[in-house]
Amino acid sequence: MTQYVLTLSCPDRPGIVAAVSGVLAERDCNIVESQQFGDRGTGRFFLRTQFDAPDGLGGALTEAFAALAPEFGLDWRLHDLARRTRVLILVSKHGHCLNDLLYRHRSGLLGIDVVAVASNHPDMRPLTQSYGIDYHHLPVTADNRAAQEAEILALVEHYGADLVVLARYMQILSDDLCAKLPGRIINIHHSFLPSFKGAKPYHQAHERGVKLIGATAHYVTPHLDEGPIIEQEVARVDHTHGPEELMAVGRDMECLALARAVRWHAEHRVLINADRTVVLR
Repeated sequence: MTQYVLTLSCPDRPGIVAAVSGVLAERDCNIVESQQFGDRGTGRFFLRTQFDAPDGLGGALTEAFAALAPEFGLDWRLHDLARRTRVLILVSKHGHCLNDLLYRHRSGLLGIDVVAVASNHPDMRPLTQSYGIDYHHLPVTADNRAAQEAEILALVEHYGADLVVLARYMQILSDDLCAKLPGRIINIHHSFLPSFKGAKPYHQAHERGVKLIGATAHYVTPHLDEGPIIEQEVARVDHTHGPEELMAVGRDMECLALARAVRWHAEHRVLINADRTVVLR
C-alpha cells in the first residue's frame, strides 16, 4: 500500500466529502485520518484526508480528482507521503533556530530532508557541516542583493527544494523572490510586532514592562512580516526578567513555533485561506 494525503479547498456546499470518499472507496483506498473546516465567513471549505491506496494507483487517483474538480471548484493537491519535503534553510548569525531544526531533522521529528543551508555570513558553517549538510556562504550588500537572491533561487533549483525556511535570516526578501516562491517560504520572528519595531525589541519590551512574549511563524509575502500566520508560541514573564532573560525566553519560543510550522507544512496540514491559514491537525 502507498500512503497519500489529499488537500483541497473549494466553495462550501453539500456533497464534497461524499464525493471525495466515493472516489477513494471505488478504488479500494482506506481513509486513516481526515479533518475538515467550513469557514462561514468566507464560504470556503477545507479538507485534509490521509489514506492508504493500492500500489501504482497514483495516476488513476490524479485523473479521478481532476475529473471531480470542475463540479466543486476544487483547488486540490495529492501528496505521496513517501516523498519527504526538501528544505533549504537560510540563516544569518543567530543559530538557535537552525540548531533546533537540524537536531529535530536528524532525530526524525520533522519528516523533512534538509538539503542545504545558506547564509549571508560564514558563522554557521561548522554547525551545519557537523550534521553532514552542505553550507553556502552568500554575502549580500546593497549593490549585489539581486545577484545574491538569484543564487538563492539557483540553490532552490539545484537541490529541488520544496520549502525555504528563514531560521532568523536577517534580510528582507525582495517582492520578486517572494512572488517566485508563493506559499513556499516560512519565516520566524518575535511577536512584538507591530508595537516594538526596529533594533532591540526586547529592550523596548522591557522598558514597557510587558507580561507576555512570544514568536510568530508565518508564510512570507511581499508585505513585510504580515504573511499568513501558521503558528504562534507565548510565555508569561514578569518584572524580574531583564532584556537578556527576555531574549532567552524569546529564543525558545522561536524554536518551538518554527519547528511546529515546518512540521505541519511538511505534513500538508496548512492550507492558505486568503490572509490567514487553516491548520488541520
